[in-house]
Amino acid sequence: MKSGVIYRGPSRIDGKPIIVVATYSDRNSKTGRVVQTYIEREDTNPLEASKTGEDVSICGTCPLRGTPTDDPERKIAQGRRCYVNLGQGVLIVWRSYHRGVYPDAQDPASRAAIGRGRMVRIGTYGDPAAVPDEVWTDLLSEADTWTAYTHQKPWRPDIAMQSADSHDEARMHWQAGRRTFRVITGLADLDTANEALCPASKEAGRRVQCAACRLCKGSARGKSIAIVEH
Repeated sequence: MKSGVIYRGPSRIDGKPIIVVATYSDRNSKTGRVVQTYIEREDTNPLEASKTGEDVSICGTCPLRGTPTDDPERKIAQGRRCYVNLGQGVLIVWRSYHRGVYPDAQDPASRAAIGRGRMVRIGTYGDPAAVPDEVWTDLLSEADTWTAYTHQKPWRPDIAMQSADSHDEARMHWQAGRRTFRVITGLADLDTANEALCPASKEAGRRVQCAACRLCKGSARGKSIAIVEH
């Protein structure tokens, strides 16, 4: 299987209806051959969800979401800093879902088949903590490896790295034995004793794709990862 709806149901964050669509692709030059997973509001266009604040269902209180607005000139939240472009893959997946493009893959065997022998990117868009744990357990049961990040504190350190929004917050997670992924403003902000620069980033020379890197994988041993904000 190359794609499917692996979850349809209430968000674990606020109970609103969400979906998770998994798609296998080799088109992303940064990540390489990866199963992408899109966590989205089922009933709301992702641009509208951002603008109105309904994206809390799939992003929680992530500070990169921006501030809801009723400004008719804006399509998304005011001050949104998230790197995910809602008008590209996220919107395409949402529209394709509503056209019935993706088969149902909500049973454990189908989820496992999509992840089998592949790298899985958990939360290409959206926070994986919004989704019942068993969805990810099934998807990863036969996967080669994965990446995952969460702003929910703490959530599944066996699967996800913690997204830290400051050096102080990162240190708090490190003291608790959790690895972090942190967006920094410049190379001078990198804590070289505890963090390594993302090898797939421009600043690191794009030395390796995510599919081969395998550093962003829960709280296994190793330095935390940082990337310069763009």
